[in-house]
Amino acid sequence: MLNKEEILRHTNNGLNVFKHYIPGQWKTGRNFLNPLYDDRKASCNVYFDRRGGVYRIKDFGNDGYSGDCFFFVGNLKGLNCNNGADFVEILKTINRDMSLGLDSPDYIPTVPKSTPQKKEPVISEPAKTKPYNIIQQKFSSGELDFWMQSGITPEILKLYKTVSLKEFRSENKDNKPFFFTSTEAEPIFGYIGKRYVKIYRPFSDVRFLYGGTIGENYCFGLEQLPAKGDTLFITGGEKDVMTLAAHGFHAICFNSETSTIPTDIIYKLSFRFKHIVLLYDADKTGIDAAIRHEKALSEYGVKRLVLPLSGEKNDKDITDFFRNGNTRKDFRQLFIDFLDNLYSETMTMLKSCEIDFNNPPAKAEEVISAGDVPLGTQGNILCITGGEGTGKSNYVAALIAGSIIKDNRTIDTLGVNVRDNSDSKAVLLYDTEQSEVQLFKNVSNLLNRAQLNEKPEELRAFSLTGMSRKERLQAIVQSMDKYHYEYEGIRLVVIDGIADLVLSANDEAESIRIVDELYRLAGIYRTCIVCVLHYVPNGLKLRGHLGSELQRKAAAIMSIELDNEPSVSVVKALKVRDGSPLDVPLMQFSWDKEMGMHIYMGEKPREEKEKRKEKELANVAREIFDTQRHLTYIDLCDRIQQTMDVKERTAKSYIKYMREKEIIIKDPSNQNYFMIGHII
Repeated sequence: MLNKEEILRHTNNGLNVFKHYIPGQWKTGRNFLNPLYDDRKASCNVYFDRRGGVYRIKDFGNDGYSGDCFFFVGNLKGLNCNNGADFVEILKTINRDMSLGLDSPDYIPTVPKSTPQKKEPVISEPAKTKPYNIIQQKFSSGELDFWMQSGITPEILKLYKTVSLKEFRSENKDNKPFFFTSTEAEPIFGYIGKRYVKIYRPFSDVRFLYGGTIGENYCFGLEQLPAKGDTLFITGGEKDVMTLAAHGFHAICFNSETSTIPTDIIYKLSFRFKHIVLLYDADKTGIDAAIRHEKALSEYGVKRLVLPLSGEKNDKDITDFFRNGNTRKDFRQLFIDFLDNLYSETMTMLKSCEIDFNNPPAKAEEVISAGDVPLGTQGNILCITGGEGTGKSNYVAALIAGSIIKDNRTIDTLGVNVRDNSDSKAVLLYDTEQSEVQLFKNVSNLLNRAQLNEKPEELRAFSLTGMSRKERLQAIVQSMDKYHYEYEGIRLVVIDGIADLVLSANDEAESIRIVDELYRLAGIYRTCIVCVLHYVPNGLKLRGHLGSELQRKAAAIMSIELDNEPSVSVVKALKVRDGSPLDVPLMQFSWDKEMGMHIYMGEKPREEKEKRKEKELANVAREIFDTQRHLTYIDLCDRIQQTMDVKERTAKSYIKYMREKEIIIKDPSNQNYFMIGHII
């Protein structure tokens, strides 16, 4: 008999009802977040009301959400306990969701016994195994037609261990036997588990029963899932799971839409699937349950998808969706629309970043180049590095001198080609190390190199030594914005001392932030930003997190070192985006006392370039083979690409060169490579 007293007797005075509907791990007497509303502070708990002899929920923050288990379920389902019809619906809901079987024609109600008052809370007992017996039979043609209406084939039925039953026998709560027999009008199907069977009678009043031990963490379809996948749907029932599987989608379901979803299962599945999506019925019960589960599982990124159905009896679930004539493509489009809505802001922003091949972007102009190799282009960063006293600031001054010329005069730019400033764009120099007096002297010298008697209006030089490191970046960002508009563009930006923009060049997060910001500014203002890093490089690599980040983002890195003759500085490429840095000429410059400035001394002989190439590649090989004695050709090629930041074609040419110079040797026995001196 379906009434309040029977439900309380079979749910441990209502405690099991709370356990069924309240998600998460909670205990009686301990506060948790109330699932009935957007609770921000854990101020409600479930307790045993000794006077009434039932369990109740008490909300200390909002007493309007306090009551017994019937009140709680009514609020979840949008039903009013004080309304007779609604209260009957609440009883039916609890009976159905918890598979109590109190409305079964074979159920015999228990006779209530007078129980003495107890001071201790009632402790729930573990669910007992329900004895059962089934007789299987072959699917009839009518039964197969029933499943095929949803696209579910015999192969899907077999995969999900779904069988046709001739008979099901079990016992009710009071150990009274009952049985059901399959007929053409009322077939019986069984979902077979290891220690249970769940009965499905689609055309009967009592649709779902079970025998054996179904357990609290019942999850249908779990063992059929792949190890990895893109999307997993959580549906309301077993048939919906198989319907989705028949159309090529992964899905699972729990005992019912209102059942508590075990968080440990979702946690594990979140590592296996990119998306976990609730796909419940489009009626009020399904929508309310999906909203509640989405909130409870938000930390695992679980979302919900609402089917475009009316919510009526035969038009509410995914099975109805496909039975209405929709196809796999239609459902995929529904999910794509769901993603469009989920990522709407990102996709709107990304649209402006998409390459339009009908309107290709303007080619980035070369600002600085060496021969045919571009070093500094619009929208990119050029890094100049080297040790103390190697001539970095003087080299950078030559680049600035070339960028402020407006006519066809020829000046010494120390071996590189610099685009002139005939369109009078801004040229900005930010010095973070030298005093105003020294900076004034340096600018005067570069004006002399440019053969100019006075400073052009477009050249703006700033000494930032008096500012804090945080203020320096802000000053650079805001002044670039101002001068971009004032001079209708920026030709060149030089930051002499980029390490002085961060607290520590070994701070990874700060280094990434600074380089990303400068790279962003170079793109916004379509200019080349030259960053001077006062570091001694380690071979072809820069040291520290700041150096590593520049190694990744800069279009080119030029290192300045003192030659064997201390008065001569050598410029070599550590990285160029197009081509190999070892193929860029070694350029030399030194101080000319008579002219009062550094002058270009030409390229080093080819033999010197070959020696440098052999030495650098030997260092690279030593670093690669230091941790692994033998490498295959493919692995060696990958390691060279990663270490030197070069393309595959260049890496292969380096392997060929290292073999010719006998830096590495190929083992004829296993075709692997090793370095001379590293073989044991």
